[in-house]
Amino acid sequence: MATYLYRLGRLAFRRRRLVLLLWLALLGAIAFTSSTAPALPPENGSMPGIESQAALDLVQQRFPGQPGSIANASARVVFVASAGRQVTDPGNRAAIEALVGRVSRGPQVASAVSPFKAHTVSPDQSTAFATVAYKVKPDDLDDATKSLLRSAVDAARASGLTVEVGGPVLAEKPSIGGVSELVGLVVAGVVLLVTFGSLVAAGMTLLTAVLGVGISTLALFATGAALGLSATSSTLASMLGLAVGIDYALLVVSRYREERGRGRPAHEAAGLAVGTAGSAVVFAGLTVIIALAGLALIGIPAAAKMGLTSAVAIAVAVLIALTLVPALLGFWPNVVLARRARKDSSTTQPEGTADNAGMRWASFVLRRPALVLAGSITLLAVLALPVTQLQLGTPGDEAKSTATTERRAYDALARAFGPGVNGPLSIVVDAHGAGDRQGAVEDIAAAIRRTPGVAAVSPPRFNPAGDTALFTATPATAPTSEATEDLVHRIRGERTSTEAGTGASFLVSGLTAVNIDVASKVPGGLVRYLAVVLSLAFLLLLVIFRSLIVPLKALFGFLLSVLAALGAVVAVFQWGWAANLVGLQQTGPIISLMPIVLVGMIFGLAMDYEVFLVSRMREAYINGEPARQSVVTGFRRSARVVVAAAFIMIAVFSGFVGADLAMIKMIGFSLAAAVLFDAFVVRMALVPALLALLGERAWSLPRWLDRLLPHVDLEGAALHRRYTAETPAVRPASSGAVCDPVGAGPSDA
Repeated sequence: MATYLYRLGRLAFRRRRLVLLLWLALLGAIAFTSSTAPALPPENGSMPGIESQAALDLVQQRFPGQPGSIANASARVVFVASAGRQVTDPGNRAAIEALVGRVSRGPQVASAVSPFKAHTVSPDQSTAFATVAYKVKPDDLDDATKSLLRSAVDAARASGLTVEVGGPVLAEKPSIGGVSELVGLVVAGVVLLVTFGSLVAAGMTLLTAVLGVGISTLALFATGAALGLSATSSTLASMLGLAVGIDYALLVVSRYREERGRGRPAHEAAGLAVGTAGSAVVFAGLTVIIALAGLALIGIPAAAKMGLTSAVAIAVAVLIALTLVPALLGFWPNVVLARRARKDSSTTQPEGTADNAGMRWASFVLRRPALVLAGSITLLAVLALPVTQLQLGTPGDEAKSTATTERRAYDALARAFGPGVNGPLSIVVDAHGAGDRQGAVEDIAAAIRRTPGVAAVSPPRFNPAGDTALFTATPATAPTSEATEDLVHRIRGERTSTEAGTGASFLVSGLTAVNIDVASKVPGGLVRYLAVVLSLAFLLLLVIFRSLIVPLKALFGFLLSVLAALGAVVAVFQWGWAANLVGLQQTGPIISLMPIVLVGMIFGLAMDYEVFLVSRMREAYINGEPARQSVVTGFRRSARVVVAAAFIMIAVFSGFVGADLAMIKMIGFSLAAAVLFDAFVVRMALVPALLALLGERAWSLPRWLDRLLPHVDLEGAALHRRYTAETPAVRPASSGAVCDPVGAGPSDA
């Protein structure tokens, strides 16, 4: 494979104008297509195989287009009287009735029920709420409908009432990163500039990554609506695509500069860079793609969409690193070199071969491998301890800023009616086979009303056919509390006795139940996912490194880093440690899908560093160096690149911590933490310490297995043997010209 990639790199370098034109044409075509495509919707949260989803499907079937459909939009308009007054006072009552009457005339409104008819006035009469049900889903609400609600709320506020609106109707679309994301890009640019010592090299690396993200993101926008993708999926794809795009370009440009330092002509250095570093990019990208695409195996549609869209972004980043990066090197073959190399054309010392901090650190680790290994494992184990208190769920309006009307409505309802009013359970009763349908529904409602932990049960509402009823059960505890989760399990656990003698059956749903069901499904999906993905990754790493120990060590290090990252997430987002630093308004449970998505993404990124670092060690080892010395050589040649890549990823991911969307904020933080732990603790400390202790055994492989495995030549050994003898050494020119022995003159370079 290295030979094919070598030829691809040379071809892209020589045909740079054509390669650049093709990529720009592709970008333009996709941009034009995406401009006419419909906007991506938010994640719909559909989850097959859980009871709450079955209840939602039954409601859609039995209550088609009817008011109160669980899937349709709804709003709770909360009224709070001023101090010393009540909502039942004539003036306040008139203002509330006027709002309800005005809103009910909206064309998309199915019903608007006054609190005085629905009996939703608090015992002290200081607070009341009206429920507005819409005929369409939240994404289908038009601006006129939202404006009608806003103007009605403003009129009620003018009467002296405090009026807040809960639910998604007036909620602003959350920002993704904003200024913090821009700061992350600036930090990444500074790291590249320090690493390369060349503004052009840093700018080229950043430009190719941004171009790759642009292409993949626009492609997702162009096809996303038709494929059922969501806005959250495209955001995660952009996040990962940008980070790995910078890393992959960094790796190729660094190897190009190293080959130029050896005296290679520019076209030959570009070919060798793609043939060697490009091989690492291909296999690193392949491990990331396997990890992300594997999310489709767990049976959770939202995670599958995130994984597949992110895998597309990674594939584009790999293709750009293999083609566009060497093409751009053809335009600036000498300017991308370090300033010292451009000024002093007599030096032929390759980058990464002089004594540096990476070599000194590796030497330190080799002198104390047992101490470093024990310290690394202990540190990661301590960081992972909070995982034992992990609580899964889905934060709602309570996690938003108090500056939002949704959060203020949530707090007002909790104070006046109890915390459970913000998370009512929807009970769907299928009485199709009951002799006395109304009596069966009433018996089931009465049994649920008597269940400990249920604060109230609403009157049942039947569908037009009269064979299905819908009512709500309000818990006495908050939606995200463990007591509410126990209540849902209790109601379902008593199903047999509740349904006995009625001839009817019931299902429990509602947003609270959906969140509980999703959280309970995650552990099983995570086990299946790890079993499949770790097995495939082990086989891939086995082929790459031709060692049994190295793949096992890589997977062990990954598990440590992912547990440490999850521990950090629990400490910050669930316990509230340093919450102000990440702009966290309210602590709460960890989003249910987050651990699975995090595991998939961290696994791919961890394998990136594994391939980048260990491939240089293996390259030194197969070229005759002793096992311990090959660790030092690998660090001397690659530690700087790996450290720079890690800092860049941390900067990019940290930029998304400023997002308003809880899922994006949490994933941005967790990925930044995971890269920090994996790159600087696992790959920089644990890996060399373990390899030093194992010595030659680390690279051993049974002969029968060696014969079975294909040879991929990740290190490009065949390339160096073949082309070193054929290619004359040519020092880097001090001007913009390129000495090209195969016919490209200075003007063509």
